[in-house]
Amino acid sequence: MALINPSILSADFSRLAEEARAVEGADWLHVDVMDNHFVPNLTLGVPVVESLSKATDTPLDLHLMIEDPDRWAPQYVEAGAGSVTFHAEAAAAPVRLAREIRAQGARASMALKPATPIEPYEDLLPELDMVLIMTVEPGFGGQAFLDIMLPKIRRTRELISRHGLQMWLQVDGGVSASTIERCAEAGADVFVAGSAVYGADDPAKAVRELREQAAAATPAGWGCAH
Repeated sequence: MALINPSILSADFSRLAEEARAVEGADWLHVDVMDNHFVPNLTLGVPVVESLSKATDTPLDLHLMIEDPDRWAPQYVEAGAGSVTFHAEAAAAPVRLAREIRAQGARASMALKPATPIEPYEDLLPELDMVLIMTVEPGFGGQAFLDIMLPKIRRTRELISRHGLQMWLQVDGGVSASTIERCAEAGADVFVAGSAVYGADDPAKAVRELREQAAAATPAGWGCAH
């Protein structure tokens, strides 16, 4: 099954609660937390996440593009996140952090920037519930999809399969009706879509159509279970 996680980064920040409710047919709501240090942009923090979690029944998928996630990630679980993604490039102790996130009751995920290979992190995979492959450079929404990431998605799926793991493989960046099928064919099963959803006349319909596209392109035997 393909999961569609609309990115609130592409929503109207002046009415986040309404924008969250506009996509309540989505599987998760993707929330980008940026600190203007790890990435050159500043978005929102713990208080906004806590408010969002109360404003929608859609579970929150937090993507921490911040320095020192070892310190901050647990606070986002407390704020209501159902899944927390930290960057491999920023975490000081990724195994310990993943275990702490899981111990608090959330899903633990690790993200890789485009230039970061998956292979050095193979041994960490059993500690995770999801891997996020960035298909643009993190920091800003609306960027063009990087086709050169497709082989990396395939290699990551192969490693997951080789170890017999029941984990999700997420892609984030430039995911749209014109790119989602290629991502699904390469092995992704969780798709972050920003402008493709919030730039549509009917965001809820866009979610349904993207999910159908991805599911149709998913190879037999792949795709996550809820």
